[in-house]
Amino acid sequence: MEHYSVQIPLVSMFPFVMLLLSIALFPLLMNRLWEKNINKLFVSLLLSVPVIIYLLLSGLSEKLFETIVFDYLPFIILLGSLFTITGGIFLDGDIEARPAINTSFLAIGAALASFMGTTGAAMLLIRALIHTNKERRYKVHTILFFIAIVANCGGLLTPLGDPPLFMMYLRGAAFTWFFNLAPEWFVTNLFLLVTFFLIDTYYYKKEDKSSIATDRSVIKPIRIAGKLNFLWLFGVVVSIAFLNEQYLPFLKLNHYFAFIREAAVVSMALLSLLFTTKLTRDSNNFTWEPIREVGYLFLGIFITMVPCLLYLEQNAKSLGVTAPYQFYYFSGLLSSFLDNTPTAVTFHSLASGLGIQSGQLAAGIPEAILKAISVGAVFFGSMTYIGNGPNFMVKAVAEENNIRMPDFFAYLFKFSLVILLPIFIIVQLIFIH
Repeated sequence: MEHYSVQIPLVSMFPFVMLLLSIALFPLLMNRLWEKNINKLFVSLLLSVPVIIYLLLSGLSEKLFETIVFDYLPFIILLGSLFTITGGIFLDGDIEARPAINTSFLAIGAALASFMGTTGAAMLLIRALIHTNKERRYKVHTILFFIAIVANCGGLLTPLGDPPLFMMYLRGAAFTWFFNLAPEWFVTNLFLLVTFFLIDTYYYKKEDKSSIATDRSVIKPIRIAGKLNFLWLFGVVVSIAFLNEQYLPFLKLNHYFAFIREAAVVSMALLSLLFTTKLTRDSNNFTWEPIREVGYLFLGIFITMVPCLLYLEQNAKSLGVTAPYQFYYFSGLLSSFLDNTPTAVTFHSLASGLGIQSGQLAAGIPEAILKAISVGAVFFGSMTYIGNGPNFMVKAVAEENNIRMPDFFAYLFKFSLVILLPIFIIVQLIFIH
């Protein structure tokens, strides 16, 4: 951990807090204004400027430079490449929407999410799942569990699964370290899948017999277009897993050598653009707007959180957050109502500030704490629509298909607090102490 002689004032965190509040509240209060990406860029830059000036005048320009070049750029390159490649895979079909079939959809999504990202897996499967269930009357619960499993809890096993994990990977956690989270991944998703199967079975019995008959008679086999993109996706997995200091020691000689990995990832995205037909992307309703939104907002997030991270490193020992279960719940609480990526980075800095260098370490902090942060940030991102980027995207696709989704508070009080939170508490009691 680097030490800086400049004492970071608490007020320097204000732009970071304001930006996160903007992301959380503007979609609820000023949705029409906020839906334009140019306005997101304006807010992001407006709140970044005072932070940039402060860091430059305080002699902390090096920390600002490192954050943009070695955190933001790899982050947006990975997300942009996964977005490009998975946007070239189109899955369609309409098979019988029995509880076992729907549960299988979610289970497949849980497995795919860790290797193609929660956003990629969610966007790949959501339309086929909706088409499969179009004859059914009761299907809102299916979308809610899809958000929980595919768009969040499934993405725990690799740095590709969810952006918070990639940020921990950039801080030194080995690609294979995240496989240690397999017990948490398995138990949580098993609980969710079993719960969904029971609920879907209940609603399936309430369906009109005519609807069930139609569902059984109207069958359109599942088909996949753009299969070559699975090869480029495998290329991204291999690049992230092996193009690092663990396997290529010469990368330690110069920070910039690490961009060999980013170059390989970008090349996979370019190959996807080159070899995927326009028709396939059009079938997916593919546009660049979602990744522009991520790029604009996270530029501001990464800049404005620099003082916040420095403050936490300097004051960690006085804040009283030291036990893994505390990191789990605090990172989970913030991930529920803010974005889970800056939350994970923030609590990693807090853990670094504790200065613990004994025992098993990963990403420069105790493994037990890194596990708590990773699991808390990923799982609790499903507690609200704003906890993780894919949540809103899935909601939007569902509403495009005339599925009336619950509003922000109904989602929280009728789904998250009733079903998700008890499961997450059980996971903590079993694994994180």
